[in-house]
Amino acid sequence: MRRALCLLLAASVPALAAAGEFRTYQGHGGPVMDITVAKDGRLATASFDNAVGLWSGMTPDWRDGHRAAVNVVTFLPDERMASGSDDFDILLWEGTVPRRLGAHAGKVTDLAVSPDGTHLASASWDGSIGLWPLGADETQEPRSFTGHASGVNAVVFADDGRTLLSAGADGTLRHWDIETGASRTLLENGFGINKLILAPDESWLAYGTVDGATRVIDPATGAQIADFTLERRPILALARDTNGSRIAAGDGEGYIMVISTADWRIEKDFRATERGPIWALDFSADGSDILAAGLEPAVYAWPLDTMGDFAPIEDGGQSFLAAPETMENGERQFARKCSICHTLTPGTARRAGPSLYGLFGRRAGSLEDYTYSSALDGAQIIWDETTIDALFDEGPDHYVPGTKMPMQRITGAQDRADLVAYLRRATEPQE
Repeated sequence: MRRALCLLLAASVPALAAAGEFRTYQGHGGPVMDITVAKDGRLATASFDNAVGLWSGMTPDWRDGHRAAVNVVTFLPDERMASGSDDFDILLWEGTVPRRLGAHAGKVTDLAVSPDGTHLASASWDGSIGLWPLGADETQEPRSFTGHASGVNAVVFADDGRTLLSAGADGTLRHWDIETGASRTLLENGFGINKLILAPDESWLAYGTVDGATRVIDPATGAQIADFTLERRPILALARDTNGSRIAAGDGEGYIMVISTADWRIEKDFRATERGPIWALDFSADGSDILAAGLEPAVYAWPLDTMGDFAPIEDGGQSFLAAPETMENGERQFARKCSICHTLTPGTARRAGPSLYGLFGRRAGSLEDYTYSSALDGAQIIWDETTIDALFDEGPDHYVPGTKMPMQRITGAQDRADLVAYLRRATEPQE
């Protein structure tokens, strides 16, 4: 069994990882959706547990402020961070207290900082790109660019910050003139484009798609430079090292492909996890390691030189990954609908939702170790067979509108009854 240890990064002088050693960053309470490593070695992570982690000591330093899963986090030149979430918000972090920079009308999927540090670009599933002034200009009005036919998944600055490149679920990669707001379609993929990365010298642009393509093009003309499409889909993560000598792609089947940009060849094609996906990737500051995350509430780091010597990561026994035939129906409903957000044991454990231990007879919104949405302030709902059945019959968005719970229903009456019976047994306090 692999030994798990937490990578230490000092706040002022980041500690270097031991060469040739596999490492695990542990502490999040849900899958990690984004990893970003600053040039000085600082590490930040964004998670389904609604939190940003800044790794600067023996344990992560948590940034809590979002009301839903955090999809992206990035460092700003002034040592602050910015994060975007399923709650539609963009938060700026200076210390542990966030300031709301603004919001979209849909989930925020990507953030990019202009080369001069004066603007932050955001991509959103509301179909728009936001351009937010930073620093001394933060009081100025933000701008919005629209033109994609559906959600925008990725955005990067180019041409010394005079241009934006964006990719969307509509399968197009678009080029935006920031001064005029004019845009043109650089290419049409047909299937959605999930990720973009740009070379430091802007000599190439790589993109990853829903249909499994990893391609490299000229960012000015759209002409193809290289195609690394394999029979695995979708591409969910892209990263490059600091000097742009390598790029890495992570897919839905748990593989990480590492590509040399000097001669455009695949250096590594590594099965990182037994179960996909690879949702987040980045290189260490010195380029010697690659960091990745998927369904586990952890980040793993492999030394590039020896990553092929390691076996794929096995899942840690989360119930939502268990084979359906191994569970009775009520447990199966819990595993698929509830377990990624909630524990059955005392303590919330940094999950996206509160612990369900002792659920029956408890007033909604009453646990002290969980930060509830304002919609549950003073709630009079008492959780029992009737109210839990109604929650999943109507859906949380109708039964308790405005809360953090995702929109989901269990339409079958027997399925709801089996879930209620299972929760009655599994959440009962032990003597």
